[in-house]
Amino acid sequence: MKLGVYNAVLHDRPLPEALKVIADLGLTGIEVNSGGFLPPVHIPTFDEILESDAARDDYLAIFEGTGVAIAGLNCNGNPLHPNRIIGDKHAEDIRRSIRLAHRLGQDRVVTMSGLPGGEPGATVPNWIVNAWNSAALDVLDYQWGVAAEFWRETDRLARDLDVKVALELHPQNLVFNPADVYRLVDLTGATHVGVELDASHLFWQQMDPVAVIRELGPLVFQAAAKDVRVNTATAAVYGVLDNRFRRLSPAENRTNLGGDEWANEWPKPAAWDFVALGKGHDVAYWTEFLRALHEVDPDMLVNIEHEDVELGRIEGLEVAAKVLKEADSALSISA
Repeated sequence: MKLGVYNAVLHDRPLPEALKVIADLGLTGIEVNSGGFLPPVHIPTFDEILESDAARDDYLAIFEGTGVAIAGLNCNGNPLHPNRIIGDKHAEDIRRSIRLAHRLGQDRVVTMSGLPGGEPGATVPNWIVNAWNSAALDVLDYQWGVAAEFWRETDRLARDLDVKVALELHPQNLVFNPADVYRLVDLTGATHVGVELDASHLFWQQMDPVAVIRELGPLVFQAAAKDVRVNTATAAVYGVLDNRFRRLSPAENRTNLGGDEWANEWPKPAAWDFVALGKGHDVAYWTEFLRALHEVDPDMLVNIEHEDVELGRIEGLEVAAKVLKEADSALSISA
């Protein structure tokens, strides 16, 4: 296995310092953000790299001798957003990321399937969580038509450049479970679109990531190591679809998601939380997670994503890295 870190949590420091943090953790990869919801902080010469071999070589030289290599690009966003100010930008970011990956000798781009509006002329996305009525299925039929057109063309670009696009199974996206993955592949005939297996979003949906990996098999292209803790007492009252988010004001620290959309404050207390590895599931579980990934690809890229608000940036990475490395060692011993 190839173990690394998704770099968003290290956007507060220059790339060379981020690489040192990762190397000091005993990890060897960095998944580099390349657009979408977040700017490509650690790729300041993005445009130049697409055109200039010298710029590409200068960028790759930053990694030489660090013990840390690029472990895929990450361009999470909503390329199907009906507000084209957002959707067009995120779609172009994905295309640019595929081209950049090819230029850098990479073959993985992580992103999301996206989510359209519910009908022509809509201005906001419409996430159908439970399609019990016929009108909801009408919405889904429309949305799948929008998605199929975009991902058919995107798959063609990825295939031409020998890059695989890995979709995170994330809420507020059309594709958020294995059935959706199969439907997208069937509708598009995709050969270079698959899954980034982020365990965290499966945990809160009450799915077993190990079972999902074995179900999807070769459609799993990359993985994210991020844990979830279900807070039993709160979940018993509000459920895992707990929707008590609070809108943050412009005066508060908030994350822009494109256009005039912003991330909201998490419910308090929450039914479930993103936590560092080990705080939701133990080393034994993560060993089986790695085992399932190893069965698909012994060289699978597995990158820690740190969103545990109870721990600082480095502290959270240290906790997660310790668990992930222990799991990897246990796998090696038992193999």
